[in-house]
Amino acid sequence: MLNTIVYCKAVKHLRLLRESQKLSQQKLADQFNLAQSQIQSYETGAYEPDINTMIAMADFFGTSVDYLVGRTDTKRNIEHISDHSLSEAEKTLLIKYRGLLPNKRKILTMVLDALADE
Repeated sequence: MLNTIVYCKAVKHLRLLRESQKLSQQKLADQFNLAQSQIQSYETGAYEPDINTMIAMADFFGTSVDYLVGRTDTKRNIEHISDHSLSEAEKTLLIKYRGLLPNKRKILTMVLDALADE
């Protein structure tokens, strides 16, 4: 069972994702052949979805299980990046990022998060 702090965040993320798609609990339940009461239980923290349901929900919303369970606040899946798939501009940005002090990385991450949410 997830610890209380993380699970509360997971509940919040499921509800936020559902509401961002303008889905009722019933419509989301229909997507997964669940009862509306199960979605309600997931959102209130009364019951945890099994791992297969979590994976299916993450795929449905285009996010990660880590986001659903509160291990990250990054909503979108980030595609795997290998050095040879980066453009020169991306490589330059990555080099500059890696050269920043941790507090500067945090500021940059906040700016990028704000831009991504627009």
